[in-house]
Amino acid sequence: MAKPAASPYACSECGWTGAKWYGRCPECQVWGSIVERGRPVVAMAAAKVPEGRTAKPITAISTGSAAYWPSGIAEFDRVLGGGLVPGAAILLSGEPGVGKSTLLLEVAARAAHAGQRVLYVSAEESASQVRLRAERTGALADELYLAAETDLATILGHIDDVRPQLVIVDSVQTVSSAMSDGAAGQPAQVREVAATLIRIAKDRDIPLLLVGHVTKDGTIAGPRLLEHIVDVVCSFEGDRQTALRFVRALKNRFGPTDEVGCFEMNGDGIAEVPDPSGLFLSRSGKPVSGTCVTIALEGRRALPVEVQALIVATKAPQPRRVVNGVDSSRVAMLLAVLEKRAKLRVSESDVYVSTVGGIRLTEPAADLAIALAIASAVRDQPLPAALAAVGEISLAGEIRPVSAARIRAGEAKRLGYTEVLDGDAGDLNAILRTAFARGAEVTGDRPGF
Repeated sequence: MAKPAASPYACSECGWTGAKWYGRCPECQVWGSIVERGRPVVAMAAAKVPEGRTAKPITAISTGSAAYWPSGIAEFDRVLGGGLVPGAAILLSGEPGVGKSTLLLEVAARAAHAGQRVLYVSAEESASQVRLRAERTGALADELYLAAETDLATILGHIDDVRPQLVIVDSVQTVSSAMSDGAAGQPAQVREVAATLIRIAKDRDIPLLLVGHVTKDGTIAGPRLLEHIVDVVCSFEGDRQTALRFVRALKNRFGPTDEVGCFEMNGDGIAEVPDPSGLFLSRSGKPVSGTCVTIALEGRRALPVEVQALIVATKAPQPRRVVNGVDSSRVAMLLAVLEKRAKLRVSESDVYVSTVGGIRLTEPAADLAIALAIASAVRDQPLPAALAAVGEISLAGEIRPVSAARIRAGEAKRLGYTEVLDGDAGDLNAILRTAFARGAEVTGDRPGF
């Protein structure tokens, strides 16, 4: 008889082993990941390679069956690297209500209208609910087959009956398999369901789209193995307060991971935004103090974003610092640099900083635009509308160069920004003098610096 393992319990997430079961792993702090290990694995003998599956030189393998075919949504194809690949497993994650099901239903309808047979499996909603949403968004097609199932074996039966060319499962955490213990959504169930569906997709060269839930901290729910066995991991991001949505590729075996797809949610569903350059700019007809435009980089796409600042005098012992769309600690640092290096009195005023359109700026390249917007609000002097600022500000008041400067400058020139202030214009004080001198030429005011 084989001797049992010394540590019969192990964590499926981090590999921790122990002699006692825990509801939460002591090592990685993940709930429900401790499983009982089986008996020691016996060494497996080599098997004979089946005929037709022998190893071949890589130069002798044809790529015709792995060619891209477009999904019908150009922004989604951009993120995927060109389109859907036969046999590819794609995981789309996002917060509840952000629009994952709406996007995939639109992908299914576009593929069905293009002549592809699509099977859409809804494990969260009933078939009538999906039909109502399809009517509202115009996603009805004869080649789009709908099934509301939560059992893996039944889903495999639908795949055999329909013989689709594209399979969408919404979502993988709500499907259960009788071959694994536990309820749907448990790590063992998610692992079994995903592995089975991916194996079927690769054996039959069917693109597979899986919807994945996210946890409170924004990570994909379920075992980390799920992200390793799929070919593409996409994140569907967006703020419920705005209609703008972004699709980012976190992992892509068929293309780059720095592409971003832009979408807009409306009453008719989801629409592509091929040129989002005007979504993050205000519609003011004349220059307004406290505003400055920066060229942000989302993936490999340069976007003009307007930063707005408002300075209000206060007698409170602790002035307020309210930000929206930018990092609060970054703004606090810029306020300290402005007061120390540029002699701007902001410590006795309430400061409000926000971006237009709900976009979030996380890169340091927006430092200069934030500083110029705050300085413009302090002096109550507008900057010229044709001016954009890109640069990182150090604690010494120096302007550091940023990545992809040529791409940003080209996009600014295309959009009509005749002057782009960056590190070549000097230090912070020199740039402030230049910016407000240009603003005085436009408005006729006296320069503030």
